[in-house]
Amino acid sequence: MKSSKQIREDFFNFWTSEPRNFKVVPNMSLVPNMDSTLLFVNSGMFPLAPYLAGQPHPLGTRLVNFQRCLRTNYDEMIEIGDNRHTLMFEMMGDWSLGDFFKKEQIPWILEFWVKVCGLDPKRIYVTVFEGDEDAPRDDEAIEIWQKAFAEYGISAKFSPDITNIPKNLEEGSNWEYRIFPYPKKKNWWERAHAKGELGGPTSEMFYDRGVIDVKQDKYHVNDDSGRFIEIGNNVFMQYKLDENLRWQPLDQKNIDFGGGFERVVMLVQNKNDIFETDIYEPIIKKIEELSERSYKTDNNDNEFTPSFRVVADHSRAATFILADGITPSNKDQGYILRRFIRRLVRFGKKLGIEQDFTAEIAKVVIENMSYAYPHLEENKLDILEKITKEERVFKQTLDKGLKHLQKVADEGIDGKQAFYLYETYGFPLELTLDELKVSEDDAEKITAEFKIEEDAHRAASRAGAEQKFKGGLADQSAETTKLHTAHHLLLAALQQIVDPEIKQRGSNITAERLRIDFNFNRALTDDEKQKVEDLVNKKINENLDIVRLEMGKDEAEKTGAQMEFGAKYPERVIIYVIGSNLRDNLTAGKPLFFEPTSTKINLGGFTNNTRSNPNLVNDLLTIKDRIFSIEFCGGPHVRNTSELAENGKKFKILKEESSGSGIRRIKASLV
Repeated sequence: MKSSKQIREDFFNFWTSEPRNFKVVPNMSLVPNMDSTLLFVNSGMFPLAPYLAGQPHPLGTRLVNFQRCLRTNYDEMIEIGDNRHTLMFEMMGDWSLGDFFKKEQIPWILEFWVKVCGLDPKRIYVTVFEGDEDAPRDDEAIEIWQKAFAEYGISAKFSPDITNIPKNLEEGSNWEYRIFPYPKKKNWWERAHAKGELGGPTSEMFYDRGVIDVKQDKYHVNDDSGRFIEIGNNVFMQYKLDENLRWQPLDQKNIDFGGGFERVVMLVQNKNDIFETDIYEPIIKKIEELSERSYKTDNNDNEFTPSFRVVADHSRAATFILADGITPSNKDQGYILRRFIRRLVRFGKKLGIEQDFTAEIAKVVIENMSYAYPHLEENKLDILEKITKEERVFKQTLDKGLKHLQKVADEGIDGKQAFYLYETYGFPLELTLDELKVSEDDAEKITAEFKIEEDAHRAASRAGAEQKFKGGLADQSAETTKLHTAHHLLLAALQQIVDPEIKQRGSNITAERLRIDFNFNRALTDDEKQKVEDLVNKKINENLDIVRLEMGKDEAEKTGAQMEFGAKYPERVIIYVIGSNLRDNLTAGKPLFFEPTSTKINLGGFTNNTRSNPNLVNDLLTIKDRIFSIEFCGGPHVRNTSELAENGKKFKILKEESSGSGIRRIKASLV
């Protein structure tokens, strides 16, 4: 049986070998940097958003990665407990940035499934976009899939009837119909319906487990029965929304493949339960040890199985979030982390675990995953301290909740109060009903009322998520771009005025304001804040150049460029330099910096041809006194700091506050 570690290595080896020759993109933090649209990275494509839109990637046009991801909306959270859903997951991805397209991607990914992973091609089914008024049916993908399946001796016919599937695995071994059409809701990708948004048809791949978990009236490969598991999705980014929100063909056609690693491991290891793979098995064993209960009975789910899964999933998620520098709190990422820890404590109590246990499970996660994520081990002590502290605080909150519950018990409780207990103290409905020994009739009424409150909360959460994504693939509006540049100026000013050891520990930028988290153990004085503000405005008014450079990571480090705390970088990187008269510098009669060679994209500054200038690092060090800021960054940025002062605007610090132990937060804007 292949281990998950081997499958991970096989994926990278496959895509980086001949004839594919992909370059590996490092895994980035769960906490997004320089993007206002997400609290946590929730897809493998997130780190590559600017490059899908046309900005050149320093590693080229063929990329491969593993990206840790987190999904946090309410609908997804309450799904946890079955055999195949997790909130914390890893996305395995391959990418073509205007390089190859469908005729290469489809045969390659099928080869990976069959020849590398050992999956049975007779159990693989695919879906394509059915076509509508915006774009035609994806006949190109249908034809290429048919040729790809034929390489394995399989006739893969297209069927317009999505229910035209075999009854079982035996019938499926000779089943001809393997390609099915679905509408936009299932087989079209776009992040938001906004001007300039990229999109296109998708082609998902499913594997027949031969087992039905949830009975339905009708079955198809993309239903909720659990029989067919999605193993991956090819996004063919070949359209862009114009000014009138109509889809137009895209010049740079991209491939974005994503596959859920945990599900792939489950199928390769011939399991019917993600939590029985070697990714989760050590965690489940530790929970069994702590609870003195069994995960399953005679290989079948028992009354405790769903709680095991919640504790395993949430423990893994909380450990990774903590490793990325987040502290439990009542807002933003800290609130999500707090919710994860509180839910896992609640479900731990369901399993009868009364002692402190979260750190014990976190240790297993760290031990099991550090081979791929060394930062887990590096931050181990901090992770264990914070998760234990939050567990103990929540247990006290639970005690307060029980006291509150007793107060309302005398007056009677309704669904609204029950939902308040759930949101405030983490009491699940069944715990409230059990504690109050509510009659069956009353329980039915309270449950219905609770459901109304829950649905309202879910709708509000969904609306909030939609609002988050309204900016499209990644917000690169003029105002947001200006604040990206102001963010660089602010960090440099903090280092110059307050402490040279200050490093960025997180950020978030919208069109309205920027936010930076940084290491510092006290509040800034009013005088310090004013001096920082004045220095940023001084640099804005000095009309400094902003220059984009590509170079090797080792070279970039020699320049003293600032790096995001905890971030990993590829062998070639982008840095942005802010300074005076940078374009005037000459080396051997050649300009140090060059104008962008492409008029189709905005590089957000000037760019260089490093291959024609091997002395780039020395040149930068030579003009160090003219450089105010130099940072690793993917952009976008304005071309000159004077653009930040348009319409008479000035940089203004709006708020400075604590964001956790030893971490301060500044919110600022151009007003």
